[in-house]
Amino acid sequence: MQVHAVFNRDGGTFRTMDIAAFALKAKDIFEQHGHAFQSDIVAGKDIVKALETAAARDRDGVLMAGGGDGTISAAAALAWKTGVPLAVLPAGTMNLFARSLKIPLELNAALESLASGVITAADISTANDRAFVHQFSIGFQPRMIKLRNTLEYNSQWGKRLASMRAFARVMGRPPRFAVRLTVDGVPDERTVSAISVSNNPYGRGLMPIADRLDQGKLGLYIAERISLSSLTKLAATILMGSWRNNNDVDEILAREVGLHFPHLHHRKKATIDGELVPLERDVVIKVHAGALRVLVPAGPASG
Repeated sequence: MQVHAVFNRDGGTFRTMDIAAFALKAKDIFEQHGHAFQSDIVAGKDIVKALETAAARDRDGVLMAGGGDGTISAAAALAWKTGVPLAVLPAGTMNLFARSLKIPLELNAALESLASGVITAADISTANDRAFVHQFSIGFQPRMIKLRNTLEYNSQWGKRLASMRAFARVMGRPPRFAVRLTVDGVPDERTVSAISVSNNPYGRGLMPIADRLDQGKLGLYIAERISLSSLTKLAATILMGSWRNNNDVDEILAREVGLHFPHLHHRKKATIDGELVPLERDVVIKVHAGALRVLVPAGPASG
């Protein structure tokens, strides 16, 4: 393989390490496995342009992205559009897509597993014209992230603490909004506090991630008109990994979900793979089965 890596030096893990030395280590590991390897180290503000340049330069190679979920999401969208295989290096706080791909979270182990890995097909989803690999969300999560972004943090643990503080503040005033849904052609109308749509349904583990990324389905999760008491219960069940037993959350599997917001405020936000984006009045969410090629560890996890 010809691997071209782009490392976001502002990613959660990379902030606290010698990233230049790590890039040399990555080159050594891949060359030991018989691959060609080059890398670029860029600031977060330059990551999209660097990924575009790398993908255009090495059309027959593998595009590796190292950073947090936002970096990986941008790289996946680009890899999908260009047809270039994607390698995910988990250097963020949560690393949700990497977890679904069964990539080790320790960076040297991740390099070894990818250098001996195989290319396989995975699903990718879109919300209108925006691609995502983990989740599109409205309601509770965007409000929490917007509050978190007003808080200062300089590390992974600092970001997690800021998230907890933002969560506590949002709990005091849960959002509520009307939505008209169309799920695989079937209409519905509800007043809800949160909607999340995942690229493949979540598994049974503690983390809200897909166990498999080749099911060709969306997971639609709806929390209806949550009160403070029920929100506290929901938070507890999420922390314990038992949220599937919470009657306040509906799970629906679908291939296409339409959302219409009749009373949308022009400044409302959604999140796509954890990044805030403007919320449109009408959103059509689709899964594109097997449309993304990814490099994954060899063995049972590659299926």
